[in-house]
Parts: sequence; C-alpha cells; structure tokens
Amino acid sequence: MKNFSWKIALLWTLPLLVVGFFLWQGTFTTPTASSGLSGNTASTRMTYGRFLDYLNSDRVTSVELYDNGRTAIVQAIDPELDNRLQKLRVDLPANSPELIAKLRDADVNFEYHPAGNEGAVWGLLGNLLFPVILIGALFFLFRRSNNMPGGPGQAMNFGKSKAKFQMEAKTGIMFDDVAGIDEAKEELQEVVTFLKQPERFTAVGAKIPKGVLLVGPPGTGKTLLAKAIAGEASVPFFSISGSEFVEMFVGVGASRVRDLFKKAKENAPCLIFIDEIDAVGRQRGAGIGGGNDEREQTLNQLLTEMDGFEGNTGIIIIAATNRADVLDSALMRPGRFDRQVMVDNPDIKGRLEILEVHARDKKIAPEVSLNAIARRTPGFSGADLANLLNEAAILTARRRKEAVTIHEIDDAVDRVVAGMEGTPLTDGKSKRLIAYHEIGHAIVGTLVKDHDPVQKVTLIPRGQAQGLTWFIPSEDQGLISRSQLMARIAGAMGGRAAEEEIFGSDEVTTGAGGDLQQVSEMARQMVTVYGMSDLGPIALGGGQGDQVFLGAGLTSRAEYSEEVASRIDDQVRQIAEHGHQLARKIIRENREVIDRLVDLLIEKETIDGEELKQIVSEYAEVPEKERFVPQI
Repeated sequence: MKNFSWKIALLWTLPLLVVGFFLWQGTFTTPTASSGLSGNTASTRMTYGRFLDYLNSDRVTSVELYDNGRTAIVQAIDPELDNRLQKLRVDLPANSPELIAKLRDADVNFEYHPAGNEGAVWGLLGNLLFPVILIGALFFLFRRSNNMPGGPGQAMNFGKSKAKFQMEAKTGIMFDDVAGIDEAKEELQEVVTFLKQPERFTAVGAKIPKGVLLVGPPGTGKTLLAKAIAGEASVPFFSISGSEFVEMFVGVGASRVRDLFKKAKENAPCLIFIDEIDAVGRQRGAGIGGGNDEREQTLNQLLTEMDGFEGNTGIIIIAATNRADVLDSALMRPGRFDRQVMVDNPDIKGRLEILEVHARDKKIAPEVSLNAIARRTPGFSGADLANLLNEAAILTARRRKEAVTIHEIDDAVDRVVAGMEGTPLTDGKSKRLIAYHEIGHAIVGTLVKDHDPVQKVTLIPRGQAQGLTWFIPSEDQGLISRSQLMARIAGAMGGRAAEEEIFGSDEVTTGAGGDLQQVSEMARQMVTVYGMSDLGPIALGGGQGDQVFLGAGLTSRAEYSEEVASRIDDQVRQIAEHGHQLARKIIRENREVIDRLVDLLIEKETIDGEELKQIVSEYAEVPEKERFVPQI
C-alpha cells in the first residue's frame, strides 16, 4: 500500500508543479501596460488608419504613448459628436518611427510613459524559483521511495543483486520433512556438516566443495532440498532465481553477480542457492551466430566468481535445474560445481515415505492403505503425490465426508493422470464402439504374458479421452525387455484391432490416433536406439533428437545411408504389424468374452481389473503375471 501511495503522490505532484509554473509565467511575466495605462484606459478604440486621418486633419490635440510605443491614448475632436473632445485608444504597429515626426510636424503634444520593470523581476524569479521547487520535490520523492520495493529509487540500484538474504534462514523445512530421496539427502548433509564443523574435514586435508548441482525432473524436490539445507545449516543464506540476473541491458547481469558474491564474501561462510540456473548457464555460442550478449556476459562473470583468480573461500553454491544437458561445460567442471546430485523420481519405498509426510495434516480413513497408493503410482514425483493427496482432500470436502476414503484416492489418481472427469456418453452407437475399443486394449493386455496387468477399464471421459484402459506396472522398472516392449505394442494396437474385427476395416475411427503414435515411437526406438531389430545391436539415432539449440542441426547429417534409412522404416513397420496381427488374432479367438465384457462395461461404465481377469479366465487361460512385492 505504501508503494501505491508514493506513486499517487508522484502522479499528482508533477502535474500541479508544471501547471503552477505556467500560471506563474502567464500571470507575472507577461508584458503588461504600465499603471498609467490602466488608469487612462479609453472605452473606445480607434484604428491606426483613422488615427492618421485625424492627425492629418489637425483633430488630434494630445497623445500619450504606453507599452514601449505599442499603445496610444489619443485626445481628438470628433466631428460626429458635435466636435466634442474624446479619448480614444489606438493600437500602434510595432515599427512606426515616422509617427513621432508626424506628431512634431502637426505640433501635437505627446508624452512617452516607459514600461515598468516589475514583469522582468517576476519573470526572473519564476524562471529560477520553480525549477528549484520542482527539483526539490522530485529529490524528496525519490529519496523517500528509495527503500520501497519497486519504487523509483530502485533505479539507483539497477545493478545490485536481487538475492533474498537471511542471516539465519527460517524456511520451516528440515531434512526430516524431505522424503523419498535418501541418497541426495546424504550428499547434502555432508555440506551442512562441512559448514557447521569444518575442522572434521580440514584436519585430513579435505576442502569444502564450491558448488553442488541438483539435477532432476520437475517436482522431485530440488528446491525443497535447498530449503532443508538452509534450515539445517544455520548460516547466512542467499536465494535467487537464474532469470533475476538477466536484463535487457548488457552488463546488468554481470554487475548483479559481482554484487551477490561481494555480499556473500562479507558474510562467509554462507550458502547461495540459484534456482533454475539454466536460465543463465546455457552453453555459450549456441545457435546461429552466438554473440557476446547479456546472458553470456552474466555467465562469464559467474564462472569467474565461482573459480576465478581471487577465489571465494567459505561460499557454497547450490543450484537446481532440470536441463543439465544445456548447461555450459565450463560451469560443470570440478572446481565450480564439484558435485552433481541426481534427484530422480522416487521408487515405491520413497513414494510411501512421501505419502506419509503429506498425510500428516490430512484426515485419512483407517482403511486407506498408503502402501497400496504407493504401488499404484509408479513414475509419480513428490509434487505429483502431494497434489494427489490434496485433490483427494478437496474431493472429500466437496462430498461432505469426514475423512479421505479409497474412492477419493481413486478419483484423485485418475484426475492427476488423465484430467477432469467429463460428461458420460449417452449415444448408444458411439458408446458401444468406444466400449469395444477399450475392451480390445484390456483383453490383449490380459492375455499377453509380458504385458502389465489391467487395473480397470472405464467409459467415463477424462481429458481428451472418451474412454480409458488403465494398466498398472508390476514393478518399478528401470530396464524393459524386448518381450515387454512387443507386448506393449500389441496392447496399444488392441483398440484398432477390435474396431477392425468387430465393425470391419471401413468403420475404423480416429480413436486409435494416440495409440498409433505411441506404437511408432516405441518401434523406432527399438530399432534405432536399443538395437532390438534385424539390423543388429547398433545405435542409429545419430543424437539429433537431443539437440536443443536453434542452429545445432544445420550442419549435421545422418550417420547412415539412405539404404539403411529405408531398412529402418521396414523394421519399424514389421514390429508394428507384428503387434497388430497378434492383437487381431486374440480378438478373433475371444469374441464371446469380448461381447460379454462390452455389455457389462456399457451397463456399469467401469470394470475393475480383478473382475475383468476373473471373467476372462472363464473363457480362456489367463497367463500368470509376475506381481512385484516391494520390501518396505
């Protein structure tokens, strides 16, 4: 509110001062007639030509000149008024030197009244006084707003660092509040110990690391770890975002880096946390032309401050990014960022720990198993799990329940993964077609041995999908076998295969568009990246998909011939067609159970995975899939 008030004062004060200045000039410095003219102002005006006629006719008896000869009060005999004497006012031209001679020749008495010098005095005062008042008012406003965030006084601090400084950071986050990333916590606990008890390390010749780079996908807890370090270390703490260094003016970012490290050296030992460092630390010269622009100058200054000629003893820099692949190589070398800590998505044990942390302040029903939720959410980050429980709590409040139940958890998982629930389908033909499509995915996924088990099939639209088939991985898979990839391709082709077998090739729909893209991507990676084709165990990707800069691929070329490219396309087509034919074969051989499942799905709109498996087992032999039993 204070920031808003000085802006209002500034907007009102400046126009008032300007208007007052011009009023002053108009009132006191405009040349005016002397006091004599104001006392002898005639009510009747006479033109200059008529005045000359009167003068030539000897009807003018006296003339008084005012305003430096620009105005005359004339006493003349007016024949139209019975030759009575009348006072008339005449506006004389600027240049009329012959008038005095004519007056003398006509023997007319005339007097010259010089203009007073009051206007000049007031003009001089106005020209000096108001600029002084204006400058004083502006100086007062700028000085008063100097300490206000965003005030005009901040222009003086344009090159100063915007880092937030805390002598003892009170983030409210400790290491106990960070779960699911134990390896990263151990690495960073050493940094805290180094700051608190440096003698333990210096006694054996160890040096404090200069920088720790936290790398990982979004939402895995990188910023949360930095807050925990700040809360545990009890040392001065600076926090800033990488984007706050860079401005449109070249040199400002470098100036802010210098100012940041100057303040840090004054408060050493201390911590500096730079979030999203890729905003300022991208590779120099990347793209077309490169150039010594503002971002590159800022990066150069950062490199110099981290490990330059002077050094910065006692300062530890912690940075976070999810794009380590675009960072400059000079920034990544030992001596600058000595450690790179990978903060990845948690495993099932980590997900359980994260759920326990976020469930502390929520009312969870006793029958809800956090262990089961952890098994159902492979690939979820810490932020995803926090959002999951929050969405479940919102649904609980909306449904006016006392505690979060498993139904809210299920709906929250579906919403986080697939989006908001849409309006259920009412059209019978479209609903039956979508039911066959989804049952096609489910039946193939159930009967193919290496496919993930089905969790549920639903006709309730979510996001862009009109229906969904959910699969739950049997384990947290770091490595995927060829048979598993082939099974996933067959399962993805199940929807299109069901449309072809049930309705015919002329009635296939666009519903399989996303499935076909997924199949094409998996098949091409099998051929070009993983060496899972007849071309042999060679990588043919050429690394082009990893280029992130504008001009990086302009001069590069494919590392294989056109003949090999044609063979790659053939192999991709063969893999996709193999999955397609396998899916069609399963659909043909299990038409009876598919019809039954479709009728049940249309009736209930959702079929649980266990119920689906039980029904399928009545018609065909369901392969036993390995279930992952985590050790928690």
